[in-house]
Amino acid sequence: MQDNGHFARPSNKLGFSARFAGWVIRHVQQGIGSLGDLWRTPFTSVMTVLVLGISLTLPATLHLFVKNAKTVTEQWDSASEITLFLKLSVSEKSAQQLVQRISLYTDVASVKYISADKALKEFKVLSGFGDALEYLDDNPLPATVLVTPTQRASQAEAAGDLLLKLEQEREVEQGKLDLEWLTRLQAMAKLIEDIVVGLALLLCLSVVLIIGNTIRLAILNQKDAIAIMKLVGATDAFIQRPFLYAGIWYGILGGLVACFCVYVLGSYLSNAMQDLTALYHSNFILEGLTFSESISLILCAVILGFSGSYISVRKHIKSIEPTAD
Repeated sequence: MQDNGHFARPSNKLGFSARFAGWVIRHVQQGIGSLGDLWRTPFTSVMTVLVLGISLTLPATLHLFVKNAKTVTEQWDSASEITLFLKLSVSEKSAQQLVQRISLYTDVASVKYISADKALKEFKVLSGFGDALEYLDDNPLPATVLVTPTQRASQAEAAGDLLLKLEQEREVEQGKLDLEWLTRLQAMAKLIEDIVVGLALLLCLSVVLIIGNTIRLAILNQKDAIAIMKLVGATDAFIQRPFLYAGIWYGILGGLVACFCVYVLGSYLSNAMQDLTALYHSNFILEGLTFSESISLILCAVILGFSGSYISVRKHIKSIEPTAD
């Protein structure tokens, strides 16, 4: 066939879009084929998915409790108060000026003034010694100022610095802040977070090992087929893809199982906690996983599944070589 005196040669080069479409089709075919391989071994697949899902359920549930505990402790931190006892010689006018100065502090959320007379009246009611206190010539109680720090200044170290600053005021005789319970609360929260991180790392490692061992067994079961594929010229990358996709499918299904288990546990424990908090006239509701946290959990499971399968195929498929009879 001629065209203007030249032979027309068919092009053997495909365009980028055609090559990309072929690449996508091959991967889709191998991905669906790997899912079919899992379906043909239901017992092994279901057991692996359940182990993966249950392994991720524990750290995810602990994360849920840590998140809710932080919400509660933040409320406690913001409710902490600094009590300032004023000198007995401080007049009412000087006390009001002190309250105005303290209210201008950037680390102070609110200030409440309790006069000496009001403090004495409250003490008479609460102590039960009202009649005996009538015989006192002078009021022995000082005026007090209750200072509520801002959220940023409610932490133990920041609250301690604020207390030292307030004690420098000339009208203040003594300041009081119970830092011990704040320090213990923060230390317990930090310990729980460290425990969650440690358990999560160990369980993630166990998931990688489980997936790797499952893929290893699948490779050994198809050892002869892999040898034949290499004999006819198949590359390691082509042979590895179905096993890598199997790891991804394990991760997706295991992540869904973990989300379901966390939801069930959260609902069950939420009802139990509501019954407990009702005894203390509280209406605490346990917050579950958000949509983004659920997606992150599934993505984490996919990464673990892919990592386990990748380690396994890189080690075992290369070791399989066709033998000449």
